[in-house]
Amino acid sequence: MLKMIIAPSLLAAHHAAFGEGAVRASKSGADWLHLDIMDGHFVQNISFGPQVVKEVRPLSKLFFDVHLMCSKPEILLEPFAKAGADEMIIHVELGERVESLIWTIRNLGKKVGLAVNPPTPITSALPFLDKIDLLLVMTVNPGFGGQEFIHEMIPKIQQADAWRREKGLRYRISVDGGINNETAAECARAGADTFVAGTTMFSARSMKREVAKMRKILHANDPALADLKV
Repeated sequence: MLKMIIAPSLLAAHHAAFGEGAVRASKSGADWLHLDIMDGHFVQNISFGPQVVKEVRPLSKLFFDVHLMCSKPEILLEPFAKAGADEMIIHVELGERVESLIWTIRNLGKKVGLAVNPPTPITSALPFLDKIDLLLVMTVNPGFGGQEFIHEMIPKIQQADAWRREKGLRYRISVDGGINNETAAECARAGADTFVAGTTMFSARSMKREVAKMRKILHANDPALADLKV
């Protein structure tokens, strides 16, 4: 039974004050800080690079979950590892490069995540499930915050959870995009255990209260706990 993880996404913080956003997330009771790295090529938007992560790292003791929405992550892995990433997520859409990228991240001593975009079949991740620490099911098309949750992604989460059980693996199942209390509950029931929430957390007057509220909802919708009650 994996602990439910709440990961505020720094991209939703005020862009002139990423440091303050990281401190706010650290004081909220959240578990991780999610950092979206966009290159303007793999996705249309551009966010920030290793230097921002390096500057923010001393301000937070949270686990840094770095999501590389980039066409050439191979040139960024070492810089982000040195900047303070704890985990680096690459995209399965990179095709033949995925295996070597996983190996490089592992060789840098970091945890490995693999993301799957909405149009991509979840089966594309199947060859790598025994090599990763986290499978990220994108629940919006990546590139911009504040999008609506795509409910058609729920079967992907269910399939990822089914494979995890069948194969006896321990990878986390993360969801990112349109995550609020309602959609987080839906994803938890489907088997997700890691919840990236940007707008929901950073737009709240009290992130601490919002984290506590989401944690209570996740606890109530945790299938593992439901099984124990039967």
